[in-house]
Amino acid sequence: MNDKQKKPQKLKARLPRGFIDRSAADIRAVNEMTAKIREVYEHYGFDPVETPLFEYTDALGKFLPDSDRPNEGVFSLQDDDDQWMSLRYDLTAPLARHVAENFNEIQLPYRTYRAGYVFRNEKPGPGRFRQFMQFDADTVGAPGVQADAEMCMMMADTLEALGIKRGDYVIRVNNRKVLDGLMEKIEVSDPLQKLAVLRALDKHDKFGADGVIQLLGTGRKDESGDFTKGAGLAQTQIGLIIPFLSGSGLTPADQSRSRVRPLIGRPSKEDDILWVDNSWNSIEAARGTVGETPSGNAGIEELELMLALFEQAGYGPDRIAINTTIIRGLEYYTGPVYEAELLFDVTNEKGEKIVFGSVGGGGRYDGLVSRFMGQPVPATGFSIGVSRLMTALKNLGNLGQSEVIEPVLVTVMDGDVESMGRYQRMTQELRAAGIRAEMYQGNWKKFGNQLKYADRRGCPIAIIQGGDERAEGVVQIKDLIEGKRLSGEIEDNASWREARVAQETAAEADLVAKVKEILAAQTEDRARAGSNA
Repeated sequence: MNDKQKKPQKLKARLPRGFIDRSAADIRAVNEMTAKIREVYEHYGFDPVETPLFEYTDALGKFLPDSDRPNEGVFSLQDDDDQWMSLRYDLTAPLARHVAENFNEIQLPYRTYRAGYVFRNEKPGPGRFRQFMQFDADTVGAPGVQADAEMCMMMADTLEALGIKRGDYVIRVNNRKVLDGLMEKIEVSDPLQKLAVLRALDKHDKFGADGVIQLLGTGRKDESGDFTKGAGLAQTQIGLIIPFLSGSGLTPADQSRSRVRPLIGRPSKEDDILWVDNSWNSIEAARGTVGETPSGNAGIEELELMLALFEQAGYGPDRIAINTTIIRGLEYYTGPVYEAELLFDVTNEKGEKIVFGSVGGGGRYDGLVSRFMGQPVPATGFSIGVSRLMTALKNLGNLGQSEVIEPVLVTVMDGDVESMGRYQRMTQELRAAGIRAEMYQGNWKKFGNQLKYADRRGCPIAIIQGGDERAEGVVQIKDLIEGKRLSGEIEDNASWREARVAQETAAEADLVAKVKEILAAQTEDRARAGSNA
């Protein structure tokens, strides 16, 4: 028997599936984007609030993906008092709990925003993660749909603040009451069948009216042969829905200028020319289908009011449009629902051109706070998918453009106390002047490694002071950017030493001023190179 002690196994470094590490570039890009979003929200009078990552599982409750799977989709653990807690699935349910718990101290209407990570215990895949960031804005205590209309306007303003041009996005608006009216019209009361019908309608943008009709019936087989079971409606029921689908409208990118019916509140003129407003087509198609039902009629009236508010505030159909096939939040939205969709093409991982699609949305959820309170508490809000929107902005070249200068490197030539003190003092003087700087913290005895580090780090300047320079009270300042450019023009080491490429001597007292001068010259060179590109 071998009595030798077994060598302990080395722990394998591995990232859990569905999670990612974030680089400095990604973090800076997110910070840049969220700062612009925050500025718009603040401009609208919203204030920040923060809730914890964990909530008691029953606070999330049925407001998870489907009522028939109430506790799936979340990461949960049991506390020492045997109560179940879950990582938050979204930012809305925690806000509802926060409002209910602090209801007597909160000033209504309560207008708030927050950004943070949410967690989904779902199977990960390409572009589908278990942890991602959302940025939400909500108004609690405002019963009128003018609060919903303002949310849509704020979504449009946010996208434009991020550099997305009109015509490259649209905010689509619907109302769950219209869809409730549709269920009443076709006499569907079974919750699972309702869910199947709504999911079929939600595929309208993807499969068109023909595909939706198949999904409303027995089902649909795709090009690969995969079959999706349908909602099982009778042909007479499907026949009632077809006119509803015909008014779903086109995107602004597909529209041309034409004479159209003027919007509510706007006097008709002989020469009135607007973008073709398919919002009216959508409302009129809904009226013809569900206008006789109590729920449907209430939803149509709310959509008409919102459309009037959009027009009066100058938000035309090239920014916000009514589309009655928009389906969101099958479990908890109770009134208007809205979705921000990007209309430009991107190339996917297969090299195919696809429309980017939805980057956020929301709606009215009057029942979410109320379940804690035992009394009606109206609320509306929307959520932006930060990670997805960041991908879109990168495709447009609208993100990561702000320049990040890597730190100036103060090298270390000697390790005695006096020398180290002077190196540290130089570093602090640069920082005090607003210049990113670091003193080399590795093995200082191999000076060549310090310059290799500076090169890999992308440092713009290296500060060098050996014994001779210290005795004279001077430093060598090496322009690493210019040096790298000139190095291609020098053929041998002798020429390099003779030329002392992009390096000059300056008095210690002039260090900060000289570094600022070199950094300014580098900035001008980059700007010049960018304009000539």
